[in-house]
Amino acid sequence: MSYNIVVLAKQVPDTQNVGKDAMKADGTVNRAALPAIFNPEDLNALEQALRIKDKHPGTTVSLLSMGPVRAAEVLREGLFRGADKGYLLSGREFAGSDSLATSYALSCAIRKMGKVDMIICGRQAIDGDTAQTGPQVAEKLGFPQITYAEEILDVTKDTITVKRRVERGVEVLKGSLPMVVTVNGTAAPCRPRNAKRVMKYKYAKTPTELQASSEDYTGFHESHPYLNLVEWGAADIEHDPQWLGLSGSPTKVKGIESVVFTAKESKKLTANDAEIESMIKELIANHTIG
Repeated sequence: MSYNIVVLAKQVPDTQNVGKDAMKADGTVNRAALPAIFNPEDLNALEQALRIKDKHPGTTVSLLSMGPVRAAEVLREGLFRGADKGYLLSGREFAGSDSLATSYALSCAIRKMGKVDMIICGRQAIDGDTAQTGPQVAEKLGFPQITYAEEILDVTKDTITVKRRVERGVEVLKGSLPMVVTVNGTAAPCRPRNAKRVMKYKYAKTPTELQASSEDYTGFHESHPYLNLVEWGAADIEHDPQWLGLSGSPTKVKGIESVVFTAKESKKLTANDAEIESMIKELIANHTIG
């Protein structure tokens, strides 16, 4: 039995490298100052999809991302690791989307993709931390959902069995397909790039990337159709404009404060017992410890 699996993947700023230039004066993220990476928990989700593909020959794993043209980087990264297709939802109409507008756009794109058996995504993105997009996609498509998954244990013709992490332990749940599954960061890490797939897909591009390229790859891509990443704008999906972008985003940010910790003073200690004892007393006195 083979399946059509869609993995939702987001390109996010690397929040481990946040510095004083990470925020703009208007309180928005200065994405140009931060390196862009594949959202970590979406990589965990991709690994679960690839494991199903390993067990069920003929299964197709498609990556779907929404963002600017540079978000195609995560699609190529997914192809390098074992995915089969890449879809990018991009355009000014999607700019400023919160999780509600994002889930609406993604659900419209998934409907256009045709029959889908499973949608797998990370629990949350590290730039928003809402954990809302996956469940909202499920709601808009009318699919059941299992959240906080650590491992997809089994998939049969009509059902899926998932182990999920909860506050006081784990649960094993069985549900019917089609299903949306959100995956925790405690799930198995994604497999590394495959060297042969890197060589095969390194020139995979969206139409916009091809147009912007200084080299003419048009003929090459026509003879190698697997290198053509699908790129859809708002005009390519059936939608209601009022639910896209800022107009479809009820979340309004009133204010953001960027707090950057800097060391103003330091103290060096030797291995002397008296110095260590003095430091411990100082830390206890100012309630840092104890």
